[in-house]
Order: sequence, then C-alpha cells, then structure tokens
Amino acid sequence: MKCQKIIIDTDPGIDDAMAIFFAGLSDKLDLVAMTSVFGNVTLDIATRNAMVLAEILKQKIPVSRGFSKPLVQIPNPVSDYVHGEEGFGDIPAREPKSKELSIPAHEYICDLINANVGEIILCPVGPLTNIAMALRHDPTIAAKVKSIVIMGGGVFSGGNVTEYAEANIWNDPHAADEVFAADWEVTVIGLDVTQKVICSHSEFSELSRNVPIIGSFLEQATEFYIRFYKEAVGIDGCQMHDPITVIATIYPDLFTYEYHPIEVCLESPRIGETIICKNKKRRPAKVAVDVDIDAVKKIFFDTIKTGF
Repeated sequence: MKCQKIIIDTDPGIDDAMAIFFAGLSDKLDLVAMTSVFGNVTLDIATRNAMVLAEILKQKIPVSRGFSKPLVQIPNPVSDYVHGEEGFGDIPAREPKSKELSIPAHEYICDLINANVGEIILCPVGPLTNIAMALRHDPTIAAKVKSIVIMGGGVFSGGNVTEYAEANIWNDPHAADEVFAADWEVTVIGLDVTQKVICSHSEFSELSRNVPIIGSFLEQATEFYIRFYKEAVGIDGCQMHDPITVIATIYPDLFTYEYHPIEVCLESPRIGETIICKNKKRRPAKVAVDVDIDAVKKIFFDTIKTGF
C-alpha cells in the first residue's frame, strides 16, 4: 500500500506531539512537512517544538514557520495552563539542531500541494490561520489537495474554552470560517468525537516501558496534561484531540459522519462557535459524530510501540 502523504499544521502542544509521533511512525503515512502556527504556545515555541519532535523521531521532516496571530481579532492568551510554558508539560525547553525553512508556511503548503496534485491530505490541528492564508495565496489548492482533515469545533457538543467555542476555532474564528467556506473536501474531527477518547497515565507508563525514548517523553508530558484534565474537567486521563484527527486521515471508517455546511460565529458572546450553516450554497463538510474508541486507541498505542 502506498503511503498517504500528509502535511500537519501544528502548534505543539502535548496532543500535537502525540499526533506527530503517530504520523512519523505509521507505515501508512508519509509526513512530508510540518507547518507551525500560534495557539497552544507562541509561534516561536511552536516552530521550535515541531523541529524537536522531528529530531526525536530521527526523521528529516521540513518545518516551515507560519503566522503568529489571528487574521482579525486580538490574540487570545496561550494555553500554558494546559500544555505548560514550553508546550510539553514540565519537560524543559530544548533547542533543535535543525533549521526551519525560509519559505513562509502558507506558501510552502501551496507549493507542496501544487507539486503533488491530488495526493496530499492537509491536517491542521491548530488554529486555521495558515490554511486561510494559503487559500488566499493560491485559491486553486482547494481543487488540488486530496482533502483537509481538521481538528476543531464542536458542532453538537459545544466548546471547551467557552460554552460555545473549541480552542482552535476560537483562536482564529475568521480564518476558520474562510476554510469552511472554501470549495474543498473537509472532514471535521471536533469535540463531538475527540472528547470521547480518553487515555490514562497507566497507558502512557506502559508505553514508556515498551519504547523508552518516545514513550518516556509522552509519559512525562502527559503527567502535566492529565493533571489539567483532572483539575479542570474531573477526568483521570487526557482527551486525544490531535492524534485521533491524524488517525482519521487513514482510518476514516472508524468514525460515523453527518454532512453539514459549517460556518463560524464571528460575534460575541458566541464567537468561535461552529454551527450548521443556513446558506446551503456552502459545501457540506463531513462532520464526525461518533468514533470507535477502542479501535482508535489500539491503533495509536500499537503504532507508537513501533518506535524506540
């Protein structure tokens, strides 16, 4: 089976690290590039962390720097209370040996899609600023990308940073609305399913015993993450937002979908809310509404266990 080419647009982030490790270790994915964006951390930290994760994987994955703030609104504070000041919980900052690319992320995304027409799945797991700017830079990519699989929103479940809004959409609602308005194949892996997939500290401890380098990194990082979930949400584990989004790119049959055109509320107090659009001219998105929890967890941990 030919590997599926994927670009991950990311703001690493603990669950971003899980997603990137999964993509890098999966024999079904070819992680051709990462592009960084503000969100869980600042853009500088996100760019650095993406390069660090590639080095932990011992892979030469190009990293291109994206946008540091939203298209329109004043930036929200970074979520260091969820991911830690440096993005990986209590793990200290580490400087990568590699260098980021000089080309801006939105241009690099367009170049890669144009060079691989119909072959790339674009998988943003942070705010959608880079993606909206890529569409502005070259609108033809909408017809050339294989699909876009987004971690964001909560069409039926509500939000996780406000009553209405999920964090990635809330951090740049205007960009998100532009992405949902484009005429391309969009799959939405939002809180409707990601909140259902919860992993425990013991599962990461077992991973650490099996694959000491990657497993120990995830065990240490998720201690902080799980502590946040226990204090803020009352669950003894962490939700797997970003990794199951990457899993959905190659295992779509593990999800149940509905098809709805989506728009984003751009006015307070519901800013960032993802809602079913009344304008039926907008192309319906493939919205995940249920997930095979045991299957996606098994695929995630089995894949990470092939690491080192």
